[in-house]
Amino acid sequence: MRKSHPIRRAVLAGAATVSGIVLLLSLKPASDPASASAAGAAPQRTAAAQESPQGGSGAQRTGTRSVTGDVARTQYGDVQVRLTVSGGRITAAEAVQAPQGGLSGQKSELAVPKLNQEAVTSQSANIDTVSGATYTSGGYKKSLQSALDKAKAGGSASGPASGSSSGAPSGSSSSGAAGSGAAQARTVTGEAAQTGYGPVQVRITVSNGRITKAEAVQAPQGGLSGQKSELAVPKLNQEAVTSQSANIDTVSGATYTSGGYKKSLQSALDKAGG
Repeated sequence: MRKSHPIRRAVLAGAATVSGIVLLLSLKPASDPASASAAGAAPQRTAAAQESPQGGSGAQRTGTRSVTGDVARTQYGDVQVRLTVSGGRITAAEAVQAPQGGLSGQKSELAVPKLNQEAVTSQSANIDTVSGATYTSGGYKKSLQSALDKAKAGGSASGPASGSSSGAPSGSSSSGAAGSGAAQARTVTGEAAQTGYGPVQVRITVSNGRITKAEAVQAPQGGLSGQKSELAVPKLNQEAVTSQSANIDTVSGATYTSGGYKKSLQSALDKAGG
């Protein structure tokens, strides 16, 4: 009996060892799929994280931004231009600095709205000098070119800065538009609007469904009414291009001219289908 006890203990120990091995083998397959699924999930999260910054940078490239050119010194004061650029095109231009006071200020008040409009129309610094405001015009062009250079360096305004092919409607731009589809510009003249001081009539240039230029072909002339119109019309032209509608502000001191301008502008937009 004494000799049998060690054998019995050995048999029991062997059985316990076999049971332990069986338990370990039965647990191992259940743990593998979990670890494999966890390992597979990590790369998917990483790929998603890598995609989101790319989407964000794309949105920034197609957004709207403002670019301010360097100050241009002139004999009568500083001129500085700020542009709003969207989709590689100038959508608005404004002079944040211009000569003020006296005759120079009056000339700047007349010239700047025209220069702003020309910048949007031409999509470049190749704009006409406003008669009687040579220094202001020259400074405006310099600051405008500086703003265009900055926009080009930023990568969102290479079109306006690079050349005249994207500028005002011309023979060359029309031929380019024919190749791309319905991008050809056309001119539409609104009905003359009668006012207490004379008729007002607006003509617009439309390209790709947008107003690229607006001008008054008729406006009150002579005396105080003519002077008010001379001040008001360039501002109204600029507002029409900026707002892309007839919902523009009335110019203070030129209520009749502004009202007639809006009516004729709306008529032109109706004819253009806008």
